[in-house]
Amino acid sequence: MAEIFIDSEFANYIRPLSDEEFEKLKESIKLEGIRDPLVVWNGFLIDGYHRYKIATELEIEFKTIEIDLPDKEAVKEWIIKNQLGRRNLTSQEASYYRGKLYESRKLNHGGDRKSKGQNVLLKTTAEKIAEEYGVTDKTIKRDAEFSKAVDKVAEKVGKEAKNAILTGQINIPKKDVEKIIEIKEEAPEFIEPILKGEKTISEINRKINRTKKINEIIEKASDKKRLSDIGVYSVIYADPPWRYDYPISDSRRIENQYPTMDINEICDLEVQKICNDDAILFLWVTSPMLENGLKVLKNWGFEYRTSMVWVKPTIGMGQWVRQRHEFVLIGVKGNLPTPEGSNKPDSVIESPREEHSKKPDILYEIIEKMYPELSKVELFSRKKREGWDNWGFES
Repeated sequence: MAEIFIDSEFANYIRPLSDEEFEKLKESIKLEGIRDPLVVWNGFLIDGYHRYKIATELEIEFKTIEIDLPDKEAVKEWIIKNQLGRRNLTSQEASYYRGKLYESRKLNHGGDRKSKGQNVLLKTTAEKIAEEYGVTDKTIKRDAEFSKAVDKVAEKVGKEAKNAILTGQINIPKKDVEKIIEIKEEAPEFIEPILKGEKTISEINRKINRTKKINEIIEKASDKKRLSDIGVYSVIYADPPWRYDYPISDSRRIENQYPTMDINEICDLEVQKICNDDAILFLWVTSPMLENGLKVLKNWGFEYRTSMVWVKPTIGMGQWVRQRHEFVLIGVKGNLPTPEGSNKPDSVIESPREEHSKKPDILYEIIEKMYPELSKVELFSRKKREGWDNWGFES
């Protein structure tokens, strides 16, 4: 047998076999030998890698055939097209190899140029490859981005990750492939279960994002005063991070946006310690949480008096009805006087939605007009406002 050389760059284009596929090929070769010759170029193997490995291990004779190609770039294109000719490719593998073919031809032709020739409709490289494989030129360009991302994953995470993507073992949208690299960097312990198909990328991303948020809260909390240390106020404004028992979907889960608190944790906050004997509470609550909102109001030492409603111009999600409004429950303790007649607001706030969970700024102005003289604090606040004290992890 002639000496055969292995070029790692050529080998990188060869479709990997699963353990099961490799063992089946091995059993077949034991029974029938190697019927088809291996293909070489200048002594370098370019087709038959798995058969060569088995033949070497079992010391089985094989034949070779030399192919005439002008240079390494032509060899790589030949290997890619040979892989694309296989019948058992996954959709990910087909996409990967079309992308590699596009990049190879672009390199040889100096870009995605139109082909030249008399009486021939000019076509770009992407259009020509698209026509060969029955897809669109846009698909070919997306394939090229996918193949680059897969190669980057192979470099940063390992070839086993590349194989898992191409065989479909990892269920991941093509546009999200590089997220595996982020997971490798931020939480490497999750790579193995992802490669085995035991965990999805979205599951792990949720875990990582939640851990980040919790750590941020812990870090910020270390610089915060306890609720009972911030002062004593007559106006309390609060938008608690309610925890829902039945999220509409994982993609819209509140936990994806910020860490939440269950009803007992919210009720147990020592709000009474920061309240004057005479005080008023403005408490945000959604329709599904209305009963819990009344419970919190009572546990914080207030008696329910009335409510306001925020009406949004667009319809949102919901389990029973699609929500378009939220409530502001108003509770009072002691003998707080009502606002002066001209300062009493409309019970309906009409304002557009902004970023997730943000409430309309106009409510600050409404409260300030109702009680301009009284000390004010916002709980669970996200930003500072002149004339107000704040308590919350984002303030």
